[in-house]
Amino acid sequence: MEGNWKFQLRVIMSARLAAELRGDPSCAAHAALHDVLRQHGASMMCVYDSFAEYVDEAERVGPEHYPLYEWTRDTIDNPEKKAKYLETFTVYVGDEAVYDRQVADSLQTALSVLVDRSEIKDIARVDTNPASRQPPATRH
Repeated sequence: MEGNWKFQLRVIMSARLAAELRGDPSCAAHAALHDVLRQHGASMMCVYDSFAEYVDEAERVGPEHYPLYEWTRDTIDNPEKKAKYLETFTVYVGDEAVYDRQVADSLQTALSVLVDRSEIKDIARVDTNPASRQPPATRH
């Protein structure tokens, strides 16, 4: 039986487009993407930037209060992973990083039309089902 999971979409872009859109949640520099996001009440944030914000906050408040601090710190310090996450953007609907299936379906359909493999490379979909994900290994 299928659970009542929520979903998140991620957009994988070229390095050039990602650099252009970082810091611009509305993606105004890419008209078609901007229109899709606006029609769905959505915005995007670079995954690397959200990881860096998490690490910065953990270091201000105290890493012991942030269970993924070490994994996230290691991730943003790894050049290969950094390059990957600089090109990956999380789609937010309103202020939410995860949303109902119907919202994800509609948004994914609209975004998929924009995939051209050169600028917008792919749309990835993840869910909140714990069985779908491998938690980060703890560092010893």
